[in-house]
Amino acid sequence: MPELSTRIRKLKWLCRRGMKELDVLLERFIDANSEFLAQGGFPELEALLQNEDDVLWDWLQQPDRALAAPYQALLERMRHGS
Repeated sequence: MPELSTRIRKLKWLCRRGMKELDVLLERFIDANSEFLAQGGFPELEALLQNEDDVLWDWLQQPDRALAAPYQALLERMRHGS
């Protein structure tokens, strides 16, 4: 599916951050969850990636933060590698 691979490549590009830890974590998440993303997870991940690196890192460490609420399920999925 060319459209899917194009979208995944774009997401991987968006995952190139200023923090190496985020680069690794986000790219692994995309590689392991391409099916989840293809089934409707793209918009949520794209919205999450609009946040600054320090905010993303903080939310991944403590996903129960109030401002992380819209992304809670996605953050938990990232934290647990599923």
